[in-house]
Amino acid sequence: MSDATEKIKDELMAQMYIASDEIATVVYLADQLEKPILSEGPAGVGKTELSKAWAAATGRPFIRLQCYEGLDETKALYEWEYAKQMLYTQLLRDKLSQVIEGTVSLTEAADRIAAEEEVFFSERFLLPRPLLQALMCDQPVVLLIDEIDRADVEFEAFLLEVLSDFQVTVPELGTIAARHQPTVFLTSNNTRELSEALKRRCLYIHIDYPSIESELRIVRLKVPNLAPKLAEQAVQLVQQLRQLDLKKSPSISETLDWAKALVKLNAKQLDEKTVANTMTVLLKHETDIIRAKRSLFRPGSEGGGRRGKKGFDPDDFGSYRNVYG
Repeated sequence: MSDATEKIKDELMAQMYIASDEIATVVYLADQLEKPILSEGPAGVGKTELSKAWAAATGRPFIRLQCYEGLDETKALYEWEYAKQMLYTQLLRDKLSQVIEGTVSLTEAADRIAAEEEVFFSERFLLPRPLLQALMCDQPVVLLIDEIDRADVEFEAFLLEVLSDFQVTVPELGTIAARHQPTVFLTSNNTRELSEALKRRCLYIHIDYPSIESELRIVRLKVPNLAPKLAEQAVQLVQQLRQLDLKKSPSISETLDWAKALVKLNAKQLDEKTVANTMTVLLKHETDIIRAKRSLFRPGSEGGGRRGKKGFDPDDFGSYRNVYG
């Protein structure tokens, strides 16, 4: 088991995804038990990236269904290409005339056309959406059902059939079973409570903000051209911001965006001006920005740093050592 877990960690690392032992274990068990993975946690902590990394590691096609309020079966499963059907109707007008030739009533004509309607309701005119694409694919795929908590409860109930039997019913075509069972990842940002029925069908994992050591590894892996000392300072600051009472704490993806921004700005160290000018890369609410600046920039005279300036110290960020030991 340990060897299998380490192998999965190595495979994910090859895709630049740093997986914990818990994540690697859940991915291994999901693969062996052929069960979906439900990962919950704050936005931007790597839930979606895990599915992308696993698709790349296994060489499988990646299919994504983005959930939102109002999502229904039609948008998630399939649609009929009505424009294409109409085009074929126009092109086959003469043939249709031959089909109804000799009929003496509308009912008889309608019956003859109905006998041919399977021509227009066949896979030729079927437009598969993500769920049906995953079932009909000629090879195993990784299916991501992203932010399932944003979808309505009714759609969640419909999804249970797909996750239980990996088959769906199209009234005009009948039941379509998966040619190859997809590897399914579901993500949730905890905006609402998911049903117990959905959770029972999945292996569960909670992915939270990383420790300072893990986040520093991620930054050094993803933004290798950021100076080591600057990377450490940046991660320390982000970790401190997450201790504040903010509307939206900075995610890992925003940490990486900030690290890339520091590289583009050719920053040598984190001083008050640099942090103040780039704060909006990390925080996206004005109230959060104001609160962060009040916390980071201690009152004092003009300037920054330890020498009687404004109180900003890039070496400790006010209370880093107190918070993290």
